[in-house]
Amino acid sequence: MAEAHQAVGFRPSLTSDAGEVELSAPMLQEIYLSGLRSWKRHLSRFWNDFLTGVFPASPLSWLFLFSAIQLAWFLQLDPSLGLMEKIKELLPDWGGQHHRLRGVLAAALFASCLWGALIFTLHVALRLLLSYHGWLLQPHGAMSSRTKTWLALVRIFSGRRPMLFSYQRSLPRQPVPSVQDTVRKYLESVRPVLSDEDFDWTAALAREFLRLQASLLQWYLQLKSWWASNYVSDWWEEFVYLRSRNSLMVNSNYYMMDFLYVTPTPVQAARAGNAVHALLLYRHRLNRQEILPTLLMGMRPLCSAQYEKIFNTTRIPGVHKDHIRHLRDSRHVAVFHRGRFFRLGTHTQSGLLSPRALEQQFQRILDDPSPACPHEEHLAALTAAPSWFDKSFSLIVFSNGKLGLSVEHSWADCPISGHMWEFTLATECFQLGYAADGHCKGHPDLSLPQPQRLHWDLPDKIHLSISLALRGAKTLSGNIDCHVFPFSHFGKSFIKRWHLSSDSFIQMALQLAYFRDRGQFCLTYESTMTRLFLEGRTETVRSCTREACNFVRAMEDKEKTDPQCLALFRLAVDKHQALLKAAMSGQGVDRHLFALYIVSQFLHLQSPFLDQVHSEQWQLATSQIPVQQIHLFDVHSYPDYVSSGGGFGPADDHGYGVSYIFMGDDVITFHISSKKSSTRTDSHRLGQHIEDALLDVAALFQEGQRLKRRGLGEDDSGHSRDSLPCHTRGSRAPTTATNF
Repeated sequence: MAEAHQAVGFRPSLTSDAGEVELSAPMLQEIYLSGLRSWKRHLSRFWNDFLTGVFPASPLSWLFLFSAIQLAWFLQLDPSLGLMEKIKELLPDWGGQHHRLRGVLAAALFASCLWGALIFTLHVALRLLLSYHGWLLQPHGAMSSRTKTWLALVRIFSGRRPMLFSYQRSLPRQPVPSVQDTVRKYLESVRPVLSDEDFDWTAALAREFLRLQASLLQWYLQLKSWWASNYVSDWWEEFVYLRSRNSLMVNSNYYMMDFLYVTPTPVQAARAGNAVHALLLYRHRLNRQEILPTLLMGMRPLCSAQYEKIFNTTRIPGVHKDHIRHLRDSRHVAVFHRGRFFRLGTHTQSGLLSPRALEQQFQRILDDPSPACPHEEHLAALTAAPSWFDKSFSLIVFSNGKLGLSVEHSWADCPISGHMWEFTLATECFQLGYAADGHCKGHPDLSLPQPQRLHWDLPDKIHLSISLALRGAKTLSGNIDCHVFPFSHFGKSFIKRWHLSSDSFIQMALQLAYFRDRGQFCLTYESTMTRLFLEGRTETVRSCTREACNFVRAMEDKEKTDPQCLALFRLAVDKHQALLKAAMSGQGVDRHLFALYIVSQFLHLQSPFLDQVHSEQWQLATSQIPVQQIHLFDVHSYPDYVSSGGGFGPADDHGYGVSYIFMGDDVITFHISSKKSSTRTDSHRLGQHIEDALLDVAALFQEGQRLKRRGLGEDDSGHSRDSLPCHTRGSRAPTTATNF
């Protein structure tokens, strides 16, 4: 989501907190360290690997195999072909009375070795199967016989009842694309936004890069891809996030919001109690790996590594580089209220506090009359200076009972925190619920001690730092123009009826809206995931394509007919889908160019082409917030209980940040951000253009349907179930936007 801002124009500072590091340091050492970090992570996950490493077999399968071997041995059959006798000879001789025990131990050892070999074979077979991406590249809604066979084999080798981390050992590594293909795709992506002269200059830089530096840089990336878990993700985390010296507020962190239309209770402490209890239930399920692994399209597992740092994680600031610190466990939450900090315990010896007990503790904090100490009231402003907003996430509970979430970006991406947020909202509302008076269900526990007030040793000289940080935070936040509105004329169900990708539909409408807003095209950053691979994170889809520009120009050309515009729209959607699938399957452009740039900096090789690439400005940064647990929300019985999604700051001083979420079948909620200091942008104005563009595109399909019915001789005087408010191309749509 907010990663676009961090990725723009960054310059890696190859330094450490201990001092400068020579740029000429051997690249092989950095690759070695990347692999070492990967292996350390594998070792730290030993317990999880022990629990899930037998997947897709089970401990019961070992017992079955051992029993079968024992039965065969009893029937004087030797399934080991003499190996068990060899094992018996190697075991100590404990005397004649223990001769039978040696036989049992030999059978157990043989069964264990055979069982382990079978599991290893299953893992290798599953990894090979998961390396196939032909199913992803097929046309929308089509499935070849080859893909059907592949799907059947995946289901066979995947076993039953997988746990959250069950597939980690079987996920393939992210491939390094061909550098020639990456450069070709890059040039294709910038062609619509460059003049002929600028494009010729960029193409010349690209040819020079391919001739002089590309092969060497590519060789190092290939080596790293073999040695480390992922050739790009650790560098992405370090250089784009942890080495960034910008304030995390607006520039990196993103937010998530409450239900769109309802507030389950107006009691602030009650909402906090239920929400925190739900979050801790999620953490309990996470620790026990009871969260099911995410399956793309219900069949392809995604990497679950990012789930490990949801809780108990803090970004620790450093001079040149921050660090992520993750604790194994925590039994309290930190609470900030009216400039004061509290430590609120969440567990007793008997277990997790009930929602009502948590509400009681939060209410005690709300009722505490003690004032903030000198310098303490605005102490939290220090986290808004470069590298704070430092917790993995912060839950915000407003006085009217509304909830919000601020998420630090370095440890994981939006789908991970979004999964947790969906569970939290659904659990606190539909499972925990509230009493008729708005309080949490149950009874308070008056025996609990008061929440612990934290006291600070703050020297007077820190006052200046706090004042500067507070002033900077107010300036930064006050400069953001944020517009959130639900589009309720139609939603995903309308788009699906035309057999279109809902994401591609929105992306083309955004291109049309931006062109109407600014009168030109721009580089567009759309985030998609690469979690098909081990420790994959994100990739960029460059949505402003030649096909999209052709469609937009046709929509603005009154001489173009609706059928012509519709044909160009379908071409643009097909192109976008191709780019999206290529990015998801590891064949994107930007992460490869980023990694090549990092290698060039380590080797002290200057590349004007790579410098040009990483100085680009993304004036339109977009992201879809996925809804991953539809079963938790009954939109038919409870249509008002839909999340309003979340958003992020603009990636450019004169650009927009746009996120959107499909809620149910008939609502799309948009979050638009820009900077008030820019005279070129206006979030509310773009919101109106987006609404108009969506209705204009929908009108194309309705007109096509009407012409089709007329061609078939049908009466089209009535309104179909797909009908929208009367709207023709280029007209102004009636607004239903809601300001937040």
